[in-house]
Amino acid sequence: MPKKPPMPRKHSMRKKRSSRARRKFKAPAPRLRPISLESLTPAQQALVEAIRQGPRGGFTNSGPFGVFLQAPVYGMLAQQLGGHLRFKTGVPPRLSEFAILCTGQYWKAQFEWHAHASIAAAQGVKDATIRDLKAGRAPKSAPRDEMAIYAFVKELYATRRVSDAVYARVQKLLGDAGTVELVGILGYYVLISMTLNVFRVPLPDGEEPPFREPAAR
Repeated sequence: MPKKPPMPRKHSMRKKRSSRARRKFKAPAPRLRPISLESLTPAQQALVEAIRQGPRGGFTNSGPFGVFLQAPVYGMLAQQLGGHLRFKTGVPPRLSEFAILCTGQYWKAQFEWHAHASIAAAQGVKDATIRDLKAGRAPKSAPRDEMAIYAFVKELYATRRVSDAVYARVQKLLGDAGTVELVGILGYYVLISMTLNVFRVPLPDGEEPPFREPAAR
């Protein structure tokens, strides 16, 4: 007897299940209430103006800056360091953004990845590399300089140390000052990742989280 043609029903059921899974996702509730920009203290207003007038060119009351407003003196110092490390180091922007993505993926920092994946692409990180990093894979098509950064970041986060061979590759690439600044970039974006994760900073409305959220505790 001829085989019966496959029924398309299973495929449609899979699609229904996957769409239901997406609808079921519920972001954890933020732990801080947003501060209204209409009722800022002088210290909070100074922080907002410093960010607007700095290299970022604007302020948004979301992401880490919304958290910094809660402690504006600390926030002022943190944003000054962040502005320098993002825009003014000797680390090429493509490699800096690559390192930021490695950090965001390691911490599964939803907002950090959301904010920087498109920036990394604009700075020249390949789409395939971004997909590999997001999935937690070594990027197969990344150039040698990105792979040197990747090995450095992975080893540092895994062992809390960096071997001589891995260090030498990055030092040859960036020099002493650039290597110091790279460690600063990693440290700052670990701080940002922890801030985003601890305070459950939400993504903009309508955005899907890039990483699976762990079960609520």
